[in-house]
Amino acid sequence: MTKPKQSIAAVTLAALMLASCGGGGGGGGNGGGGPVTVTPTPSPTPTPTSGCGLAARQTFAKTVIDEWYLFPGDVASGVNPASHGSVQSYIDALVAPARALGKDRYFTYITSIAEENAFFTSGSSAGFGVRMSYDQSTQRVVIAEAYEGAPALAAGIDRGTQIVAIGTNSGNLRTIASIVAAEGLDGVTNALGPNDAGVTRLLRISDGGGTRDVSVTKADYDLDPVSDRYGAKVISDGGRSYGYVNLRSFISSADPQLRAAFQSFRSQGITDVVVDLRYNGGGLVSIAELFGDLLGRNRSASELFSQTSYRPSKSAESSRHFFTSQPESIAPTRLAFIATGSTASASELVINGMLPWLGTNMTLVGDNSYGKPVGQIALDKPACDDRMRVIAFATGNADGPGDYFDGLASKITNSCAAGDDLGFPLGDAREASVRTAIDFLAGRSCSARIAGASSGAAARSKAAPRPAREMLVPARPSAAQRELPGLF
Repeated sequence: MTKPKQSIAAVTLAALMLASCGGGGGGGGNGGGGPVTVTPTPSPTPTPTSGCGLAARQTFAKTVIDEWYLFPGDVASGVNPASHGSVQSYIDALVAPARALGKDRYFTYITSIAEENAFFTSGSSAGFGVRMSYDQSTQRVVIAEAYEGAPALAAGIDRGTQIVAIGTNSGNLRTIASIVAAEGLDGVTNALGPNDAGVTRLLRISDGGGTRDVSVTKADYDLDPVSDRYGAKVISDGGRSYGYVNLRSFISSADPQLRAAFQSFRSQGITDVVVDLRYNGGGLVSIAELFGDLLGRNRSASELFSQTSYRPSKSAESSRHFFTSQPESIAPTRLAFIATGSTASASELVINGMLPWLGTNMTLVGDNSYGKPVGQIALDKPACDDRMRVIAFATGNADGPGDYFDGLASKITNSCAAGDDLGFPLGDAREASVRTAIDFLAGRSCSARIAGASSGAAARSKAAPRPAREMLVPARPSAAQRELPGLF
């Protein structure tokens, strides 16, 4: 999530530009969900200097935490930076008390300025161009989504394709089951190789066409935030028309695509809409605010969509966003948001922001969301290509501060449980979550409710059973993988 700022944050080590602020979903381990983040101020290509040694970079991280961290009383004291061999390890130790309380689940971290700028501007990344999930019951990796213009889809790998084995050639193919047995899920992500253009893997895949071996080479590609295949459409069902929009990520290039989608809905008189955010880990606050505006034709400029609140010492940074009707805005009668445990941050901000205004005319379909009512700011040390992402504010809606660390399901009384059916394309009325969403919009009741927080991140952190299928996330995700859980 993003709100542009022009202020300069002065710290003891250096003057750091506070480009904007955001808040996101899960960032580390297998947490699922990505940080809600900001449109960073473009930085020049960094030139290594003597100020980029480990100790100097650790000092930079500590200074940012001391000045901006939302939970200053939950920062560990007496942590010796010399005992840590990396900046991130030092950060982890500093914020460990907040993590133990479920307030900061790997949302505070150090990352690359250049890498983030490339992703948040256009979705630029390198890889196969697919979202991968792991099915425990079959011990197979299953494709949840494939991106247009990327290598995997060009090779015939799409939603529902199962990856049975991975290798670099036919002589060293290893089944997913054997990799997991020997190395766990980290072994699978390692077998897929680094996300660098030119890396080639031989994949044994299984789909409706049978089982075959396919060689795929990773390449650079730009993520289309609203798919040309199914991202925005009108679904006719039972004599009625429903809008369907699937936003993959809250990045800058989503602006014109969302506007075009809602202009189409508006011109066709669509007021019942399915908003599919099932794999959306977050992104820019500015796009989340635009999304709210596009759903706010019947809202006035005095009605609040979202609010951000900083720690007392930074209260001057707190802000509110009131609905601002756009030329493409619609006045929704009923809304159905599709979510999973990978739905986080900016996605949750949109859902939460609409709740006070739609009430029982709005539902959450699928599974519980990730649970992240706090946000990050980005502070840069350009000479070292270091961007510090630090939890700095809490988010809320017109009813007050957000409190959904266990996900949004408990906040939406008529939520509807549904599966993520990989046997059908996204946006297909036969797919389980889309079908359930349309049933709600048509006035039909749900067959089952989403359990309050049974699949939320906080519940999982308390040793709740893992879902049968989860997004595949590396131990150290890239900027793109933080926002798009399962991206490879």
